[in-house]
Amino acid sequence: MSQIDTFEAMLAKGQDSEMLRYTLGNAYFNEEKFPEAVEHLRKAVELKPDYSAAWKMYGRALAGAGQLEEAKAAFDQGEEVALGNGDKQAAKEINVFRKRVIKALGE
Repeated sequence: MSQIDTFEAMLAKGQDSEMLRYTLGNAYFNEEKFPEAVEHLRKAVELKPDYSAAWKMYGRALAGAGQLEEAKAAFDQGEEVALGNGDKQAAKEINVFRKRVIKALGE
């Protein structure tokens, strides 16, 4: 059973949480299954709107799926969340990814 299968089985048993969704989203992201990553990372930030790391990965997954406008919006929100949490390193990392998306958008 793969890591993804294990996490999906946990989810199917009703063990839903922001951490499970974040971990599952990361696993899909690492396999370049961006639509699946987006789904789980979106749920992670819905469950815990102040989850800086989830916002960063959500933006990256959206960018990977070619949803650049949505990725920019997620990075904007994620940077705001990270700064609100006092998480300066996460805010810096999010800003790096945000700049890449802005460049890809030609803005």
